[in-house]
Amino acid sequence: MKKDHLNLMAALCESVLAVNMLLSVFFLPGSLAYCGDKKPGLRITAPKKIEALNGSCLQIPCSFNTEDKTFDSSKTIYGIWIKNNLNFGHSPNVIFNSSGSVNTFSLNIIGNLRERNCTTLFPDLNTSFTERYFFRVENGNYRATACADPVNITVKDAPWSPSINIPADLKEHQSVTISCSALTPCPHSPPELTWNLQQDSHRQTEKNTEGTFTTKIQENITLSDTHDGYNISCSATYPVNGGSKTAETEVTLSVSCK
Repeated sequence: MKKDHLNLMAALCESVLAVNMLLSVFFLPGSLAYCGDKKPGLRITAPKKIEALNGSCLQIPCSFNTEDKTFDSSKTIYGIWIKNNLNFGHSPNVIFNSSGSVNTFSLNIIGNLRERNCTTLFPDLNTSFTERYFFRVENGNYRATACADPVNITVKDAPWSPSINIPADLKEHQSVTISCSALTPCPHSPPELTWNLQQDSHRQTEKNTEGTFTTKIQENITLSDTHDGYNISCSATYPVNGGSKTAETEVTLSVSCK
């Protein structure tokens, strides 16, 4: 009986070990899930997830680095984008090669590859572009894919609502700056921002720390009792093929006496 008990415990331990090993395969961190047991030979710095608008363009901020000694920036460098999986070779998933051999989506690497800048412009997207993309570099004997750093692109039909930023605790006679900002996936085609404040507000497109962009307008106003309960609305109109798409946001001011 004791022997049967020990055999049962041993079997249970083996089962737990097998389950843990299986789970470790299914829940590997990103770098291992795509790279297997190999150390990535190429790493890129780019958004893990990025959204774009159907009928518009998308700029992906991208830079790459490698510790491989065979990489030589003095030699010709080719940048390659692969859709969905890591299979390079003659795979139809290769959508772009800066050598000029493939350019399925009319992409353009606008970054300087010699400076390890792989910033890429997608000029015209549709919802079929929603997918995972991998970047690859070929440079003489050096050939590597950034298996640990896929870029997940989601192409939306509807634009993003702008954001209205108002200081907290508004009081009469206070001078405040109110801004309206909108996500800008493509700085080459920024949204037009309009609101029911003065229409001479200067529009500016700013680069964020992670390399993406935001378009913003702002206005300085001096508050009075007439502003209490006032609705501020802001619209973001994105140019797309064949027209434009607009989203609006509205907020209500709450102004108290000093």
